[in-house]
Amino acid sequence: MTDHVSTHASEEDARNEQILIYVDGRIVPKSQATVSVYDSGFMLGDGVWEGIRLYDGRWAFVDEHIDRLFDAAKCIDLDIGLTREGVKKALLDTQKANGMTTDAHARLMVTRGVKVRPFQNPRLSQSGPTMVIIMEHSRPKLPRPIRLATVPHLRGLPMTQDPKLNSHSKLNCILACIAAQKAGADEALMLDVHGFVNTTNACNFFIVRKGQVWTSTGDYCMNGITRQKVIDLCRANGIPVFERNFSLYDTYSADEAFLTGTFGAQTPVSEIDGRMIGSGQMGPMTERLRTLYKALVAA
Repeated sequence: MTDHVSTHASEEDARNEQILIYVDGRIVPKSQATVSVYDSGFMLGDGVWEGIRLYDGRWAFVDEHIDRLFDAAKCIDLDIGLTREGVKKALLDTQKANGMTTDAHARLMVTRGVKVRPFQNPRLSQSGPTMVIIMEHSRPKLPRPIRLATVPHLRGLPMTQDPKLNSHSKLNCILACIAAQKAGADEALMLDVHGFVNTTNACNFFIVRKGQVWTSTGDYCMNGITRQKVIDLCRANGIPVFERNFSLYDTYSADEAFLTGTFGAQTPVSEIDGRMIGSGQMGPMTERLRTLYKALVAA
């Protein structure tokens, strides 16, 4: 397909060739920002990460993102080696070094660090964690609403790979995305273990039906910060919102569908499995929620 887009589509920005990247306490040019081939993240996907957006000089919901990073690190028994304030300082130092004021995206990554031998055992990571912050100028640019295809890949159970973890091990989601693109769509709609509509390979998923906003129970998906902000905004503004099980039957006949994520905020969906959703354009509820979210970020 020649017009493939994604929820992370952004305007080209030549300044990104000159960015400075944080690597373990040093802020270095892009060409020098490297980690060891023995790093646990490269070798095994052993690490956790957060994406955070800069709007008008402020990192949106930064404390919630850093809390989630520390929760994930504790879950995988990884000592980040910094306090929450230390992580925030690294973020702000990188921002200052790059002179960024707005429309920037930071990917903050922590791995278990360099291994002494190329094997799985976490005890082989003996030199402490690796922390990298990639900060780019980025303004979302979506030429049209997203097209989704349902795929056979599921988000895991908590005892396989907990979908609430923002882990470096993204292969399951990547395979889902590949399957969707092979089917002629942009991204994948993934079901949960019971066959209910769950999430996409990269974002949380919502539908709108008869003035109500529905999303999955949250039991089998990343509990996104933007997802929660949308739920909170609905409740604060008298919009009926439900975290519930629903099927493709409910989804295909929805009036609107949209995705939520740190990068794209609220991204409209035009088509799922070849069925047009609503008018195929951004619907009035999605537009209203985008306006409310912008106001929340600005506040």
